[in-house]
Amino acid sequence: DWTTPRPPVELTVVDTTSTPYVRAGSPVLSPGMEPIPLAVDAQTGVEVFQAKYAAGFTNPWHTHPCAHGIYVLDGTLTTHQGTYPAGSFVWFPEGGTMFHGAGPDADCTFLFVANKRLDIHFLEHALS
Repeated sequence: DWTTPRPPVELTVVDTTSTPYVRAGSPVLSPGMEPIPLAVDAQTGVEVFQAKYAAGFTNPWHTHPCAHGIYVLDGTLTTHQGTYPAGSFVWFPEGGTMFHGAGPDADCTFLFVANKRLDIHFLEHALS
């Protein structure tokens, strides 16, 4: 019955204006990416974080066993398919081969959403 009062859910709130970026020490995240963890769902593996690529940094050719989206907050996201300014949302299908990073002139700050547990597999040889 929807009219029966239930305890309210506990919200996760992160003030990204005062939370420092954390140097990525995880093998899942590239050394050139600094994240602010926002939410992880223990049941589904859904993961959300704000991150920043330094100007000129590119996360080299790789694949993920999850789909993920990048919403560009500031700067320009560069990918194997093109460049995308602030306000762009780019969806990467699960298992696809890709690269992405920041444009050469400025950092790229973005919101990253993975549809399940995030992992990364770097390719040994660059694709042409």
